[in-house]
Amino acid sequence: MDRWDRVGRVAAYGAALALTPYLLIKVSWVVGSLLGLLPVGTGFGMAEWVVLNSATIGMAGIGIAVALALVRPWGMRIPGAPLAFCAWVGTGFLVPVLPYAVLSSLLGPPDGNPKSGRNAGSSMPVWEAALVQIGFVGMGLGLAIALPTYLRRRWPDAFAGRLGDRGEGSPRALPWMAVVGAAVGLIWLYWAVGGTAGVAHRGERDLAWYALSGVFGLWAFVASAATWAVVRGRPARVPRWGPMVLGWLGSGSLFAWSGWKLPFTLYLAVAQPADAALPENLALAAVLHLAAVGAGAAMLRALVRTRLMSSKSWSILSRVRRSTD
Repeated sequence: MDRWDRVGRVAAYGAALALTPYLLIKVSWVVGSLLGLLPVGTGFGMAEWVVLNSATIGMAGIGIAVALALVRPWGMRIPGAPLAFCAWVGTGFLVPVLPYAVLSSLLGPPDGNPKSGRNAGSSMPVWEAALVQIGFVGMGLGLAIALPTYLRRRWPDAFAGRLGDRGEGSPRALPWMAVVGAAVGLIWLYWAVGGTAGVAHRGERDLAWYALSGVFGLWAFVASAATWAVVRGRPARVPRWGPMVLGWLGSGSLFAWSGWKLPFTLYLAVAQPADAALPENLALAAVLHLAAVGAGAAMLRALVRTRLMSSKSWSILSRVRRSTD
């Protein structure tokens, strides 16, 4: 075990440990609300509150299992595709928003539910809010360190070589998903700088909404640029690992966050609760989230397919060189 493996081991265990209090808090919210010991969150009915927090319990459990899989021996034996998918979603959720999460933890309590500007519970204690924030930050940092060390052990050539290594016969199809991702990011950035077109409830905008719109918009552009570079193989001399990492994180952010927000947006559009509203027009928000989910999934597929083609081309070239020696 070399130095990087030891660092990854500590990071993986640290990530699992950091998220465990969040899991226990969410379980206490569900059990406490069902027993009448704790109030439900503002703007939620009992059923909605239980369903939402049960979903986050499941997500936290998967996150802890993924973190342990990155370091335990059984993690090298389980199928790679589902583990990579869960890690992609997890890093997409947490790593892109780490700067915002750290800053918000210093400036005030975290927002505990997806409703803009509303806390998850009406009487969430400060220590509980701090544990939730520590769980998010710790899991994000841990995955950011542990995942590359795992990939290095399981797929040593996953990010090897340069963008131009595919050879002249490689397809250069237009990466449409990069265009869609850039368009979605442009709208989010427009809102982040104060644009009002497509905003239905201007009074619902707060600092967190502006900041997150900017964060997600920037990562949408990063994902689009990285995917474009990998698929097109340009600039040819750029090491492949850089665009691959950025494309992985950016596409995961598009898929994970919009996949999380889309059902909630649709719920608001159908139920139209009087005490809950999003700043943006719900129809437009739903279209943007649907486009982001589709673009993020297509980006991941393009990155994986391009890497597989590069590996195959490199293998063929190596065999040809050996046969001529």
